[in-house]
This record gives sequence, C-alpha cells and structure tokens, in this order.
Amino acid sequence: MTAPRVVLVGPMGAGKSTVAALLAEAWGVPVRDTDQDVEAAEGRSVSDIFVDDGEEHFRALERDAVSVALASHAGVLALGGGAVLDEGTRAALAGHTVAFLRVGLSDAVKRVGLGGARPLLLGNVRGTLKKLLDQRTPVYESVATFAVDTDGRSPEEVADEVRRRVEEIE
Repeated sequence: MTAPRVVLVGPMGAGKSTVAALLAEAWGVPVRDTDQDVEAAEGRSVSDIFVDDGEEHFRALERDAVSVALASHAGVLALGGGAVLDEGTRAALAGHTVAFLRVGLSDAVKRVGLGGARPLLLGNVRGTLKKLLDQRTPVYESVATFAVDTDGRSPEEVADEVRRRVEEIE
C-alpha cells in the first residue's frame, strides 16, 4: 500500500502548504494538497465551490480527495483546514503519521490577512478564526500523531521539527 510519509493538518494560517513543500523538497518526495486536488477536479476555486454549491458539497468533494490521496500518495500530504471535521476522514487518518501544525489566534490572523480567498472568513476575520480554532483544535489533536507549534517560527523551523519527529517515528 502506498501512503503519505506525513499528513499535515491544522487550521488556516498554520502554514500547512508551505511546510509541506519544504518537507517534500528535503525528503525528495512529491507534495500534494487536497484543496488543490479539489480545485483541479472541479475546475474552480474552493471559494467558488463554497459560494456556488455550499459547504456541504465542498466537504463531500474534500472527503473523496483525502481518501484518494491517503491511498495513493507516497509523499507529503497537506489537508484543508476543515478536512478533519468529517468522521470518515478522521477514521481514514488512523494508522498514518499525522502532524498537527498548531497556530494561535494572533499569528493565524496575521497569516490569513483579510481572508478574501477564504470563504469561512467573510465578515469578522478575528472572531471567526477564534471560533474555528476553539472548535477544531480538539479534533486536530485527536487525529494527530504529534503537534508542532508554529507561532513566532519560520516555516523552515517548523518543517525541520516535523522532519525530525517523523524520522524519529520511522
């Protein structure tokens, strides 16, 4: 069976896509992002899918993309921030090495900006982000093999810690 070397989970602004690319480069393996998989399959952005078809439809597409990637991708896999909300996705992550990239509210707000391309952040960015962090952090923790704090750290520092922790497990 082909499986990702590590799966990155965490909220928007945690740096999953950036850290995934750094890890893939360091290990010489491919990188995959399930949000990009959904966009490629649908021929439109995550934002457009949310607006045109709703969150429930997007989550179904995301669930399928994660399932395919977990079964077929042998590199570094970054999941969308809400992917772990799906019970089936959480179950599918069992047995995989999952790194939770933890980010605090202040750093998350700085990293996502005004959230124009982030459909869940329309309106009060800080308030919405706080609510999402409060709701989702226990879910990220429940699927994670380990967590890495990202606040005040460069993507390279975060990637180095993830790499070290994965290699210790292997």
